[in-house]
Amino acid sequence: MTSAAPSFAFLPGAAGSPVILHVPHSAREIPAEVRAGIVLDDEALERELDHITDSHTARIAQEAARTVPLTPWRFVNRLSRLVVDPERFPDEREEMRAVGMGAVYTRTTHREPLRPDDTDPDPLVARYFRPYARAMTDAVAERLAAVGRAVVIDVHSYPAEPLPYELHGEGPRPPVCLGTDAFHTPPELLAAARGAFAELGETGLDSPFAGAYVPLEYYGKDPRVSALMVEIRRDTYMTEPGGPAGPGLPRLASALAALVTAATA
Repeated sequence: MTSAAPSFAFLPGAAGSPVILHVPHSAREIPAEVRAGIVLDDEALERELDHITDSHTARIAQEAARTVPLTPWRFVNRLSRLVVDPERFPDEREEMRAVGMGAVYTRTTHREPLRPDDTDPDPLVARYFRPYARAMTDAVAERLAAVGRAVVIDVHSYPAEPLPYELHGEGPRPPVCLGTDAFHTPPELLAAARGAFAELGETGLDSPFAGAYVPLEYYGKDPRVSALMVEIRRDTYMTEPGGPAGPGLPRLASALAALVTAATA
């Protein structure tokens, strides 16, 4: 397979910054050869992209990076998560597979067919998932070599109302949800995030989404790698679903910048 656009971009920051802003779900781009395996018509696919895309999160990360004293590094997925979802583990059993949303999705946010159920995920995993995972692993390794630690801050968003694919959608849906990992999220990083986002309203913990992304090579093994997921409720900064950004975006970028600054110290 060939791609019409680079699968990802690793955007350099300051040599002394340990922070990597990871933006995995902000893009809508789907290469033509991948689109051929999707059963939705063009109109239905656009609707699905409206629901599944973390719209404007790349811009939030960009604006935050632009305003801090020590520029963080940014790792940005250039392709839609409907190509592959780089934050799934394709070689392990996980609950999202039960709703057709493993590394290669076969179902939509409304649990309708996206690809045939017998789709072989291996070509997409080989072409897109594994190079992404290797590059992200290398990015973390570079920060460890340069400054002795790495702080991965995932930038996501989620809808104000739960979508049918959500397995834990019945819980609280605060303006900002902080996803944590028992091994990789130290108390001081969580406290910094709560402080940075406090003025935006309630900051929740692991609801409706939990966990934080760490490359598998380091996951559960290396405490020098810290991680936190920032999930922003979309109605706080944009018109749902898939609409333009609004006046809330600069406030969120400022809050994220405050978190980056605290995590850099």
